[in-house]
Amino acid sequence: MPSPLIRHLSFIDKSIHQLDTVIRTLHAKQDRSTRASPADTVSETELTPAQKKHSAGLIRVNHSGEVCAQALYQGQALTAKLPEVKSQMAKAASEEEDHLAWCQQRLNELNTQPSVLNPLWYGISLGIGASAGLISDKLSLGFVAATEDQVCQHLSHHMQSLPVDDAKSHAIIKQMHIDEAEHGAIALSAGGYDFPRPVKQAMSQVARVMTGLSYRI
Repeated sequence: MPSPLIRHLSFIDKSIHQLDTVIRTLHAKQDRSTRASPADTVSETELTPAQKKHSAGLIRVNHSGEVCAQALYQGQALTAKLPEVKSQMAKAASEEEDHLAWCQQRLNELNTQPSVLNPLWYGISLGIGASAGLISDKLSLGFVAATEDQVCQHLSHHMQSLPVDDAKSHAIIKQMHIDEAEHGAIALSAGGYDFPRPVKQAMSQVARVMTGLSYRI
């Protein structure tokens, strides 16, 4: 999570910190979450090979989404102008880190791996976040709100698509949906720009490509 003290560090120190953040994001461990996984209190059920493969694909998509979220918030925190916006980005990144750890834990339980494309998604999202922050905090917060709206739509679809017997994955995605909706609402209330429908539709098309690839690889 980006620290409010980062602005006092040298360029080299900031670079090292950012590299460490990249490594921690792309190699997330389940014990790095500050909150216990919602799935911890849910009993595992026997899934058919087809159900297990589908659940793994959906959780892999959500894991990649959390990698993107981490990179987006990190980029925005690096370039945001107002201290309160930097603080908000850092808090959101911390909660997204919980999601990342929960998804990693579930992937482990399903005996599968994260998407091999995560480094690519991370780099793209970091660049978008940093660019939005450079333009304005209003745009940066608006991009968060629009992104979280897209994420909530995907999570709602996943809750319907998951095998009914996969209660563990359901519990994780349900809590993620609650958190993401809150992040989006906070971003708008903090002065974020409400993107017009055509922009959101374009973002949705890009998201479909990313989720389709992450589901498979």
